[in-house]
Amino acid sequence: MITLNEKPVVKAEMLIRKPVEEVYEAFINPEITTKFWFTKSSGRLEKGKTIRWDWEMYGVGDELTVKELEHNKVIRIEWSNGTQVEWVFTFRKDNETFVSITNSGFSGTGDEMAAQAIDSMGGYTMVLCGLKALLEHNVMLNLVSDKAPDAHVN
Repeated sequence: MITLNEKPVVKAEMLIRKPVEEVYEAFINPEITTKFWFTKSSGRLEKGKTIRWDWEMYGVGDELTVKELEHNKVIRIEWSNGTQVEWVFTFRKDNETFVSITNSGFSGTGDEMAAQAIDSMGGYTMVLCGLKALLEHNVMLNLVSDKAPDAHVN
């Protein structure tokens, strides 16, 4: 059994060689996001709105509430389980954007929070890798779907 002094906070980061406007749009516009992360969305991210994202191949989905949108700079959401996610988009030279995703608010026992944090770290890292391939090379890697092909419901 793991005893934690503090709740874990997960951070995944990646340099995307595209303008910040394009990278930010990829996360708020489900027509783009469905190409590298979830398969279905109830709509575009808008402050105060509750959105549903589905991963149809796994038969799962979740609702999130958009807490804050700062155009081309920050996205903050809260998942139905109370965990929070923050995306920070930092403009770099020559049409480069540094994306930092922070996930916090895990709950449960120390073991459960550690497992959630590890899973989250892997998941957000995959999402950033998929985004990078899509935006920089126009390649859909199917990372999320291929992570657990035996768990597909169809």
